[in-house]
Amino acid sequence: PQVSHSSTLPSLSDKTQFPSFLRTQASDFVSSLAVIQLVLSLGWSWVIILAQDDEFGQQAGALAARELEKAGICIEFHLTVPSQHSLEKITCVVQKMQTSTATGVLVFLNNSNFRLILQSLLGFHPLGQVWVSEGLLHTALALATPGISQILQGAFGLLCHNSQVQGFPEFFSSLHPSQIPEDVFLVRFWEATFGCKWPHENSTETEDVRLCTGAESLRGHEFPFQDVSEVDIAYTAVYSVAHALQDLVSCEHGSGVCTDPQHLHPWQLLHPLRKVHFQTHDGTDIMFDTNGDLVTKFDVLQGQWNCRGGSPCCTEKPRPGHWIGENSEPGFLSPLVSQCGCGSNQGSDSSVPSSVCSTSCEPGFSQIPREGVPHCCFECHPCPEGQFADQRDMKSCLECPEEQYPSQTRDHCIPRTENFLAFDEPLGLALTSVSLALASLACLVFGVFLWFRHTPVVRANNRALSYVLLVSLTLCALSPLLFLGRPSPTTCLLRQTTFAVVFTVAVSCVLAKTLTVVLAFRATRPGQRVRMCLGNSASSSVVLVSSLMQIILCGVWLGTSPPFPHRDTASEPGHLVLQCQEGSGVAFSCMLGYLGLLAIGTFSVAFLARDLPDAFNEAKFLTFSMLLFCSVWTAFLPLYHSARGKATVAVEVFSILASTAGLLGGIFLPKCYLILLKPEQNAPTKLQIARQTQCAAVAPRNMCTPMFLAQRP
Repeated sequence: PQVSHSSTLPSLSDKTQFPSFLRTQASDFVSSLAVIQLVLSLGWSWVIILAQDDEFGQQAGALAARELEKAGICIEFHLTVPSQHSLEKITCVVQKMQTSTATGVLVFLNNSNFRLILQSLLGFHPLGQVWVSEGLLHTALALATPGISQILQGAFGLLCHNSQVQGFPEFFSSLHPSQIPEDVFLVRFWEATFGCKWPHENSTETEDVRLCTGAESLRGHEFPFQDVSEVDIAYTAVYSVAHALQDLVSCEHGSGVCTDPQHLHPWQLLHPLRKVHFQTHDGTDIMFDTNGDLVTKFDVLQGQWNCRGGSPCCTEKPRPGHWIGENSEPGFLSPLVSQCGCGSNQGSDSSVPSSVCSTSCEPGFSQIPREGVPHCCFECHPCPEGQFADQRDMKSCLECPEEQYPSQTRDHCIPRTENFLAFDEPLGLALTSVSLALASLACLVFGVFLWFRHTPVVRANNRALSYVLLVSLTLCALSPLLFLGRPSPTTCLLRQTTFAVVFTVAVSCVLAKTLTVVLAFRATRPGQRVRMCLGNSASSSVVLVSSLMQIILCGVWLGTSPPFPHRDTASEPGHLVLQCQEGSGVAFSCMLGYLGLLAIGTFSVAFLARDLPDAFNEAKFLTFSMLLFCSVWTAFLPLYHSARGKATVAVEVFSILASTAGLLGGIFLPKCYLILLKPEQNAPTKLQIARQTQCAAVAPRNMCTPMFLAQRP
């Protein structure tokens, strides 16, 4: 087995070609995924990719482009930087970067090409671009090149998290060549660190060479070269092998037979090495994935401009987070950004940098794509009426559920308030009171007619029809109660049909009364055929036939498409109107049309008979009451169709009560006035005189004899 602490080639993760290769350094593939994950965690959606045209740049750039597109992130430019220095191509890359609107730049370049790009940007105004790279490449370049730190302000870098070797600083500070004189490396390291030469037996001293005295000390001395930092990476590799050896000789991962440490074969170490899992002194888990790569934890570092020296600096490592890598292998990526600058970041921008083509759409708005540009470039439009968007950057607005409606800002839905014409609300209470009062008045009139049933006023013009009319008017006054309260299947079935039938009976009774008056003056002698129509049976037939036609229409309506409860969301914003849907609009129109034709016909006959001589002005009272009836329902139709919500019910209830009051008041109140307040005019002699006077004014004398007038109803 081989455990590498420096190789990053992605191809070495192929276990078919390299089954015994493991490493403690993240591969270029894993590092590239970490860079992509950092872009995703920053919330960028509009980036530039700078990739070198070698194997590393092509693989990393293609991987980044593929993964970013999967995540819905748009790439404005995917620029290739040649490995061989070409000023012309570098200039072309720089010009494209100057015209770009993306501020996030993903870097997959080596040091020399990255330096050329940055140096070419020095002569231009700050572009405000944020650079993201693996490793601390940008930090090293900023430290080595004057002015580049201004361009790299706020750049991000990924640092592979490694456990520091416990006790290494103390061990390093205690080193001295005299302790291990045979260690040639330590002698050379001492000379390079302190800039002196150890004296040798065959060497001659020169004046310009300073000799090492041995009194120098490494305690508190900085490392003179970068390679010493790889000790931490090597530490993980060495201890992985040590734990694998321990597991091998203790049979923890063996086949049950312990291996003799004195006769150990190298191939025997591979199996326990792949199964290694231990914790370092700082709590870091060490284990290898199926590809032989160390499950890696990354620290995210962000460079800030140092106010004292103008160069970037780095604070302590940030608290690590979690990242799930490809093939569901666990990895780690810090969700926090370590920032540094002057003191506690005073004077520096500590907000998360942004790189988007279009500003994020707030809740209540939806994204409208712009033509000819990637989907990451869009415009924010407010949601239309009746729709909402409860999240940021929604592609389209949504419809609220039926029982909810959008808020004023259209970022959430609000439950609708149920609304119907209730009994206990002021309008419902008023209509209920009027309905009960009108029904009580009709019953009172009916009681008066029953009490004074033998008087001329009650007997005039068919007493039985008056009784039927009063009963129907009582039901007409009570029918609005079916329109109040929460609609139910039963009340929806009874509302319109009950109203239609009782009003048809009432109007047909008025028609029968009017025909009686007209036909009475057509009967000039006893035995004439017209006189046969003046009996009670003829009047009853008119009422029955007229009412039966309406009952048939209502029966067909209920049998084909009956009314049903309906929840109306469009009439009143913010309310759920509970009402009865007519079902069949044709059947409802036929029902109203038949009632309207019957009313118009009755009014026409009454109008023609208004001047006929009749006791107590019966014909005029019938004409006036039908005039009120037709006027109310003529005004009802446009109001009914223009009203919305529970106002529709209120209009119909008001029309029912007004027309009922018109019929009751126009026909019966004058008679009650005579019965109760003018009893002297309700005597038989007064009735005979009144009939003779009226008859003589409009009819021949032979029709006004006492015998003829006595035979009239």
